Amino acid sequence: MQAVTVRDRAAGVGGLSLTELPYPHAAENDVVVRVHAAGFTPGELDWPGTWTDRAGRDRTPSVPGHDLSGVVAALGYGTTGLTVGQRVFGPTDWARDGSLAEYTAVEARNLVPLPADVDHVVAAALPISGLTAWQGLFDHGRLATGQTVLIHGAAGAVGSIAVQLAREVGARVIGTGRASARDTALALGADEFLDLQSDRLEDAGKVDVVFDVIGGEVLERSAALVRAGGTLVTIAAPPKVLPRGGRAVFFVVEPDRVRLADLAQRLRDGRLKPIVGAVRTLPETPSAFAPDGRAPGKPIIRVAENEEPS
Repeated sequence: MQAVTVRDRAAGVGGLSLTELPYPHAAENDVVVRVHAAGFTPGELDWPGTWTDRAGRDRTPSVPGHDLSGVVAALGYGTTGLTVGQRVFGPTDWARDGSLAEYTAVEARNLVPLPADVDHVVAAALPISGLTAWQGLFDHGRLATGQTVLIHGAAGAVGSIAVQLAREVGARVIGTGRASARDTALALGADEFLDLQSDRLEDAGKVDVVFDVIGGEVLERSAALVRAGGTLVTIAAPPKVLPRGGRAVFFVVEPDRVRLADLAQRLRDGRLKPIVGAVRTLPETPSAFAPDGRAPGKPIIRVAENEEPS
């Protein structure tokens, strides 16, 4: 099968290449998925799990990409709850080969059945971004109706979903980002928008929750915006500056098939719309990782077209 692999950490994006790999082995409780669409995070080449397994051993050549939508092609020993030919989507494990391949082995517990009326490209944009948004806002941020949340990167892959979820629960939403993201954030439901390049972040006032996906100076300045009893939540890095009288949480998203199924239902109902960025083919993946090849939204790689499992 064909897959995009990376072998040399020092080479960065230049180390990505299209490679022939053996058909994956389905371990106990795994399924092999024929990938139709895959999502990735541009910063994956900096993640430790891209280069080593859970025991710290080198696992290159590695296949990046950790969102997928596709069709079950084979079942591992003991796997139940899914069938060959079934449409599925979900996240893959950080420390195993990922989704930028024609086939990949995934723990069955990470996958959710995909309704027939949901396109694979749209589905591949949902797992990591959707679960990150939900867990950041509600599991860690404890956002509730009537509260105010400030969401950095409000038109990005995670931030755009966070805006929609926060708005649905009845929170007041302040989005941030570049000026070009203003119209998108407001259309998604943000009540206000701050341009991080020209507006004063401090003009947001005090908020109950800050949800950060940017890090750096923006994260440090955001601590002062959290009112007493509020929460600063980030996926970028452990905060160096803590909110006075509040909490600070750095987290890495966890698989949650029950929540993912709930998000998929929201998508079907029209209550949730992931922003799909540029859609490219598997051979075009290296250019999609390059900084000058990115577009707003979740970048998606279309791997296969038809629904046949093999």
